[in-house]
Amino acid sequence: LLLLCYTEEAAVIVSGLKNTDVFVGESATFTCQLSHPGVKNVQWWLDGSPLHNNFVTEISEQDGMIHTLTLNDVACHDSGTVTFRAGSLISSAKLLVKGILLLE
Repeated sequence: LLLLCYTEEAAVIVSGLKNTDVFVGESATFTCQLSHPGVKNVQWWLDGSPLHNNFVTEISEQDGMIHTLTLNDVACHDSGTVTFRAGSLISSAKLLVKGILLLE
């Protein structure tokens, strides 16, 4: 019987965050995939402020490896750097929220 014990140090980011451009009022989704589950201290940040699950910010996890952040109904002031942190692993990407110019 062989038991594989993964340590936190063994985890790597398989697929990191990607820069995302959206318009005001749309949703922006960021996904980060880890090599294996069980990494502790997972946290999402927007411009240095920690994000928490609520009706605007949806944080989910699939199989302990695919971590997803969805920011709903974004506004111009939401533009900034989104950071995913899991233990010692970090991935960041830019969020650009574009305004809609209405021509009369």
